[in-house]
Amino acid sequence: MAIAPKDEYSSKLIDIGCEYQELSMSGSGMNPVSDLILLYKHWYLLKNVKPDVVLTYTIKPNIYGSIACGWLKIPCICNVSGLGTVFLWKGWVKKFASWLYRYSFKKNSWVFFQNNDDRLQFLSSVELDIEKTSLLPGSGINIKSFEYTSTDYGDTPIFLMIARLLIDKGVYEYAEAAERYINSGKKAVFWLIGEKDPDHKRSIDLLALQKWQDAGIIDYYNKVDDIRGIIGRAEVVVLPSYREGTPRTLLEGGAMGRALIATDVPGCREVVEHGNNGFLCEVKNSQSLFEAMVKYSDLSRTEKEQLSRNSRIKIEKEFDENLVIQLYSDKINELLDNKLD
Repeated sequence: MAIAPKDEYSSKLIDIGCEYQELSMSGSGMNPVSDLILLYKHWYLLKNVKPDVVLTYTIKPNIYGSIACGWLKIPCICNVSGLGTVFLWKGWVKKFASWLYRYSFKKNSWVFFQNNDDRLQFLSSVELDIEKTSLLPGSGINIKSFEYTSTDYGDTPIFLMIARLLIDKGVYEYAEAAERYINSGKKAVFWLIGEKDPDHKRSIDLLALQKWQDAGIIDYYNKVDDIRGIIGRAEVVVLPSYREGTPRTLLEGGAMGRALIATDVPGCREVVEHGNNGFLCEVKNSQSLFEAMVKYSDLSRTEKEQLSRNSRIKIEKEFDENLVIQLYSDKINELLDNKLD
């Protein structure tokens, strides 16, 4: 059974044979009343469904799912795919989030993290036994679906960024680096794909986005049904994020044999090996990102092709989704065995 907010993917879950139960929730923001209602909904659904094991993902399901499972004595496995913006902030918001995590995670059975930096920082803020945690290679990637494709290296490279239009994803740095690149006299195309989220507190200014488009700096696309076609046309996948768990866009780009440029931050540096399958740049530094772009464009065709091959090899060895499935399967079986004992 899958419990999640209803969207365009809900029917796809049903199509593959999954029983689906709608659970509406706000993906961002903290409202005590609505969050208490959300906690009750988790408890009520799980009480009636009576699952053997619950798998949760993203902040609110991790927290409220863990609490509900603890009350109902249901084994719960959480996936902390990234620390989220609250761990980038300071003050009462971070303290309150840490308290919520501390209370809820004492009640669950296991916590997966997607990189060790996240795990160590999380444990420094939240009292949790490290022995009930382990690492996943992100969410993994279907390397058969995202196949290696050759690149037509021309005089005008296409740089591609795929991300939600949030400040913390580095959208401003991407646009500023693109503007520097164009103003330097070099030729390139800069694509940006991601859904607008104007209600999010960390959303970029959509007027700025329009200005970048009007100036010919950024080619923006709100949504693409099959991202593989876009990645296949690009030369480089770029992600100047402030922090990640294990970014899927880099996994998708790497699996298809694209060179990668990303910030030297947790999550990104696990996927991008500087000089091997792409380049790392400084976080919140558009000049550093611009220099990484120039470094790529100045490579010979042979050097670019080597980055491409190295990207595919790394994803195959370290981020195949079958590795993630096996880790989940092993942990589920272990919890079920313990439950029977």
